[in-house]
Amino acid sequence: MYYATTCTSPLGTLTLASNGEQLLGLWLKEQKYHGCTLFEEMVQNDNLEVFKKTRLWLERYFDGQKPGPHELPLAPPGSEFRQAVWKLLCQIPYGEVTTYGAIAHKIAADRDKARLPGKALGAGKARMSSQAVGGAVGHNPLSIIIPCHRVVGSNGSLTGYAGGLPLKIKLLKLEGVDVSQFFVPQKGTAL
Repeated sequence: MYYATTCTSPLGTLTLASNGEQLLGLWLKEQKYHGCTLFEEMVQNDNLEVFKKTRLWLERYFDGQKPGPHELPLAPPGSEFRQAVWKLLCQIPYGEVTTYGAIAHKIAADRDKARLPGKALGAGKARMSSQAVGGAVGHNPLSIIIPCHRVVGSNGSLTGYAGGLPLKIKLLKLEGVDVSQFFVPQKGTAL
């Protein structure tokens, strides 16, 4: 059984989802893929301990403090590949950005280092697709906490945020990132 609650934030209403112990989802109000990783109906429960901890985490975050993803019991549902990408997102320091290409390179290097078999992590490819990484980043079910907003295009484009580019810019500014070094693309699938 899944549980849900909502909370307010400077970005609007957020929906939280849990299995009762761990946080499974955090979505912005009109976020693309909202709730798509959960296949059962969610029952409203505002009093779970994990929701209380998450609200406090979010208050600290929006207060300009630097809480880390490791402070919450996270269990985002997803494939082995997506889990690997989300794990790398959690390593991006507060107030810094990386690129889809850098994540793809790290995934490929980790796969080769561990000699991981199978299609889930690239199946013997010497490289990993930045587009595949972009898909995993875009389907991150724990927005803000798993900081997918800290990923930009290698050309400096601010693309690929399921919550919308204005919110991505707002989150980066909140963290002290100089967004003037980036640009909003005129065309693209992730606008």
